[in-house]
Amino acid sequence: MDPIPVVVKHQGKRHNVELDPSSTGETFKYQLYSLTGVEPERQKILVKGGQLKDDADLSKLGVKPGHTFMMMGTPSEGAVKLEKPKEKTRFLEDMTEAEAAQLEGATPAGLQNLGNTCYMNSTLQALRSIPELHDELLRYNANSSSSGPSNLSQFGLGGLGASMDLTASLRDLFKQMSETQEGFPPLMFLNALRTAFPQFAQRAKDGHGYAQQDAEEAWSQIVSQLRQKLKTSNTDSGSDQAKDMSFIDKYMAGKFESVMECDEPAAREGGEEPIKSQEQFFKLNCHINAETNHLRDGLAAGLKEQIEKHSPVLGRNAIYTKTSQISRLPKYLPVHFMRFDWRRTTNKKAKIMRKVTFPQELDTVEFCTDDLKKKLVPIRDKIREIRKEEEDVERARKRQKRIQRGEEDANMDPEIRAKGPASEKKLAKDKAEAAKTSSGDTEMQDVVYKTDAEIEAERAASILAAKKELLSLVTPELAADDGANQTGLYELRGVITHQGASADSGHYTSFVKKEGRKDPVTGKRKEEDGKWWWFNDDKVSEVEPERIETLSGGGQSHSALILLYRAVPLPTLDEITEENKA
Repeated sequence: MDPIPVVVKHQGKRHNVELDPSSTGETFKYQLYSLTGVEPERQKILVKGGQLKDDADLSKLGVKPGHTFMMMGTPSEGAVKLEKPKEKTRFLEDMTEAEAAQLEGATPAGLQNLGNTCYMNSTLQALRSIPELHDELLRYNANSSSSGPSNLSQFGLGGLGASMDLTASLRDLFKQMSETQEGFPPLMFLNALRTAFPQFAQRAKDGHGYAQQDAEEAWSQIVSQLRQKLKTSNTDSGSDQAKDMSFIDKYMAGKFESVMECDEPAAREGGEEPIKSQEQFFKLNCHINAETNHLRDGLAAGLKEQIEKHSPVLGRNAIYTKTSQISRLPKYLPVHFMRFDWRRTTNKKAKIMRKVTFPQELDTVEFCTDDLKKKLVPIRDKIREIRKEEEDVERARKRQKRIQRGEEDANMDPEIRAKGPASEKKLAKDKAEAAKTSSGDTEMQDVVYKTDAEIEAERAASILAAKKELLSLVTPELAADDGANQTGLYELRGVITHQGASADSGHYTSFVKKEGRKDPVTGKRKEEDGKWWWFNDDKVSEVEPERIETLSGGGQSHSALILLYRAVPLPTLDEITEENKA
């Protein structure tokens, strides 16, 4: 039967309703509940012969279009009023490809392999994991000779001017990738890369297509180009004036303080002074030798290098040792595993297969200058103290839940319980001795026990106080450098891997850690689930965190070549205030 348009009057309001004659009175009441907020059991709807009953057959009411019903009733106290959504619900099937791609949790776009271009694809996916780079690229305006994307840019075929500007091409590519979940052909960017750096246009030795290239070289060249083109505002700690500086220098460049000294005692005895210098770096190198088992070993080796140069005191070439310490840590820190070694016997870059493990969280304080250590150590230690306290609170909550489920004795210390019956007997004996009277006994004191809520509130207050103290430990110099690492700690966010035995062959892929979902109200990222995206050219899949632990090398399978670390952030004052309110 077709629905019948009727009118329902309630508290002076008229509601237009579509009555379904094939349904019952209960269904009609639920319709009115959605309009008035009055629960069905509290509704009185007047019909011929009395009130409308739940099991009434509406087809027998003889209702005609325009019929008016009278309804009485009010919502119960505390009832939730149902309201029509402000925005119409949109289903995935009704969205455009671009709208679906920008949904929270949507699978990101892969990149098509255009003929041995996996080295470039993996590099671009790792760079795309830097949100500040996205924002800066969107603000980038190419010069007059490098026009913006033409109408062909939606197919990856930008105008000639755009294709000549690598930075503009990267901006357009990232935008295009954000509007699809399919594998995208990076034709415009590849053209820009080969124009800017002809080494990437080398043909394969067999004459078929283009040669495979090194992802680390692609990373370095792209970053160097971005350094020249991307400028961002920076406020000098000694001035209120904002000045332009390179985006790369602000967020991805560290600084070394180095000392170079001749290894031969004769040079020192002859009065030759150590050579001190300062220089920027854009990645840390992890050297791999027979003793390298962990990333820390390789980084320590990379900060000491031997150089042959002329000694003015000895009057000949001699070996010098250059020792470097970090005086500035950038927010984003790339680490390069130096796995490729040139073999003269084969005239090829051979791969060092040795397994080298790396941490999810990297502590770089030990590699810093004494001055930077003094600033970072109190902050790092306070962060660890807060984490431990938060972990203790979480464990206490879980234990309380187990107690409520009857899985543990609420009066028993978990450490005593873990040690078995003997410890329980000792605990009982200690309690008995403590209860003796004054004739050899000790007078018992009144004990006031705190509730779980009181204990939890005290712990929360302690953590908030510790976070405020943490912010007070940040020196003005560190606070002014918002593109630097202010904690000394890094969390792993991306991994570029190589599979195979030679840099001239094999296959590159990349892994990028998933960001937590963004709260639509606060804009903050929620807790992450620990999973990663694996970008294998145009194939994109979700992998568990355990997969990252398999990338340490030890064979021809996927092994880490570049790690991208991001600084562990400090809590902001706004976040601390919000916690305090909660």
